[in-house]
Amino acid sequence: MKTFTPREIVSELDKYIIGQKEAKRAVALALRNRWRRQQVAPELRDEIAPKNIIMIGPTGVGKTEISRRLAKLAQAPFIKVEASKFTEVGYVGRDVESIIRDITDLAVKMAKDEERVKVQEKAQEMAEERLLDLLLPPVTSVGFAAQQDPQRLMQERELQKSTREKLRALLREGKLDDRVVEIETTEQKLPVVEIFSTAGIEEMDLNIKDMFANIFPKKTKRRSVKVPEAVKILNQEEAQRLIDMDKVVKQAIERVEQSGIVFIDEIDKIAGRESGHGPDVSREGVQRDLLPIVEGSTVNTKYGMIKTDHILFIASGAFHVSKPSDLIPEFQGRFPIRVELKSLGKEDFIRILKEPENALTKQYVALMETESIKLNFTDDSIAEISEMATIVNDRMENIGARRLHTIMERILDDISFDAPDMIAAGGHKEIVIDAKYVRDRLSDIIKDEDLSKYIL
Repeated sequence: MKTFTPREIVSELDKYIIGQKEAKRAVALALRNRWRRQQVAPELRDEIAPKNIIMIGPTGVGKTEISRRLAKLAQAPFIKVEASKFTEVGYVGRDVESIIRDITDLAVKMAKDEERVKVQEKAQEMAEERLLDLLLPPVTSVGFAAQQDPQRLMQERELQKSTREKLRALLREGKLDDRVVEIETTEQKLPVVEIFSTAGIEEMDLNIKDMFANIFPKKTKRRSVKVPEAVKILNQEEAQRLIDMDKVVKQAIERVEQSGIVFIDEIDKIAGRESGHGPDVSREGVQRDLLPIVEGSTVNTKYGMIKTDHILFIASGAFHVSKPSDLIPEFQGRFPIRVELKSLGKEDFIRILKEPENALTKQYVALMETESIKLNFTDDSIAEISEMATIVNDRMENIGARRLHTIMERILDDISFDAPDMIAAGGHKEIVIDAKYVRDRLSDIIKDEDLSKYIL
């Protein structure tokens, strides 16, 4: 896990998320506390529990993006789940323990990819040797005369070696790229198994795929491919052989337990007291099911037992209808840090369109450049787009910064559609998007409220 100071974490998040200083500070402290915990004496380290966070704020203000960027920054296993996807036992839905199974799978993949990078150089060397064996099979037997004459035997071997080195040079220079070689690859054909019941299937301790992999033998298949593709296939096979899966799994389990981040979205959808009828019947049940994992329990996965005591949980919800106090007290108690995210206004939208490294305007400019069209957004056009987004959000459902996506698509609809024809017809290569252009594209929709409900 990379180490950043809280100030550095906030400044990194500022590159992608506008505003929401309080939320950024809260997650920066949570991440820094993880590093601090690792420096503490072992006997006290296990006693320090993570301070889980609950983010409260309307949709489209950056709750999910903050958590996603945080995980990327920390290079930690991160999973985003929706609370409404889980329902208590007896109702259709997923078992809450599948959260931990999924994040463990992700951590194993992360550790495997890192290990693959480490063995890449060795794998390339081995793949090259295998390919040279295919291009120039080694001399396994020599003639009777050569056997009787040691000098001649040495000459034949030297000649073989020199030819092999010449081939190696040609291979590295790319002069053999058009040659076709026949390689032998292993493939695993597993029978199709249909399971008609989903109840409790995730609790099965046996990994069916691995079980069948051991029962059914691996088949080899001969393929004729060009040299570059053969290098790629052989490289992957050698890397797979060199990776120590026991080490990978051990690293992954430790990473999940010590630095895993679980983001539970739509937490407000499971808030509210049980009414005893209708769709609310399982809401409190989901909270009770989630509680052991958030509190700290041991979950059985195909890679072994995972302890959830030190996984950081970040929950978020709009809480339009319900309130955080509607969550059961035990569940509330496990989220000691509460952060309120503010709604976005015109000034925020202007900054969102201009400042982040992945700003929407920059994305559209890059997309149109692929068609040899240069888009130029003027400052007054950005102000006009922000004004329109604010108006539509105020009139209808406030969906925050997501409104900018719909408005930008509407404004650039004609340009996106006609772009290939413009260049073919020798049309304009530079298009200026100004306030007048924005108003012309959106004026009818903004006036007609019924229409704007569907289009924006």
